[in-house]
Amino acid sequence: MKRRDFLKVSAAGAAATAAVASPAIAQSSPEIKWRLTSSFPKSLDTIYGGGEQLAKYVAEMTDNKFQIQVFAAGEVVPGLQALDATSNGTVEMCHTVSYYYVGKDPTWAIYASVPFGLNARQQNSWWYQGGGEQLGNEFFKKSNVIGFPCGNTGTQMGGWFRKEIKTVADLSGLKMRIGGIAGQVLQKVGVVPQQLAGGDIYPALEKGTIDAAEWVGPYDDEKLGFAKVAKYYYYPGFWEGGPTVHAFTNLDKWNSLPKNYQAILTNAAANANSWMAARYDMQNPAALKRLVAGGTQLRPFTNEVLEACLKSTNELWAEISAKNADFKKSIDAMQAYRSDEYLWWQVAEYTYDTFMIRARTRG
Repeated sequence: MKRRDFLKVSAAGAAATAAVASPAIAQSSPEIKWRLTSSFPKSLDTIYGGGEQLAKYVAEMTDNKFQIQVFAAGEVVPGLQALDATSNGTVEMCHTVSYYYVGKDPTWAIYASVPFGLNARQQNSWWYQGGGEQLGNEFFKKSNVIGFPCGNTGTQMGGWFRKEIKTVADLSGLKMRIGGIAGQVLQKVGVVPQQLAGGDIYPALEKGTIDAAEWVGPYDDEKLGFAKVAKYYYYPGFWEGGPTVHAFTNLDKWNSLPKNYQAILTNAAANANSWMAARYDMQNPAALKRLVAGGTQLRPFTNEVLEACLKSTNELWAEISAKNADFKKSIDAMQAYRSDEYLWWQVAEYTYDTFMIRARTRG
């Protein structure tokens, strides 16, 4: 073939390829604008920030063609209605904690955190590698949503109390803000649980409407000002060993996305998941130092309290499992995974962590 003829053929081929490829690229990268409603106020920059990070990553990976506008709790719907708004299509997405919705079905709690459940790393391991994702989204599908881990606080604090808690009897009649299924566990040992959104906790504690409150940990709790209205700060939050914050997407909207956008959204959530955990681990130590320096009385829950709550937890799981097949299927899977995880954890992780804690106290 002569050089001139070859160039003509090559040019024609390139033009044909471009004609085919350009529409294909355009179709796979459409301009999309979604809304995400958060269960959190903007002032809690880390837990609220998980939703912002998700939106940021999605925009960056699509050259701003896929944009997600984030709204704080109350701007579109109240914080505890975020899931409903996503399920019914009022918004395309929400950023929330699934244990807020145990009133619909207690199974929701298992995929966020349950008393004496998984820690943060184990929660991620179960979701990504241990079958949790398949079980969770099989259950979420009934509410027309699909879920993605989009943050984790790590093991939380046990909360702020106006009085010392030394025995189980000290919990009797105590009005405490506590979210999700943990309230049912504490109810068995005498607590009167109250479920309030983050922005409503301080005024209730200040006015004495409640006697105690838990939220997350030192960084957020300092921001919310709890130390001003309650003196005793207890640990650990045994009901939240590693709570996952989810990004839920309306299932119809998810199915309408191009496959590449689905992959981008999935990976953006995973990045936001890591970002939140790392940020809390960075912020909490300094915040705890400030709180203690300001007069906060740091206290561990006694073994008596922890043992009583563990007993109540196991009783509650048996009661719910007897009448809720979805819950039983999920809790059995989670507990089996937890058993193996802690068998391993005590061999290396616990030994190392315990040694380093002792080494630190020795200076």
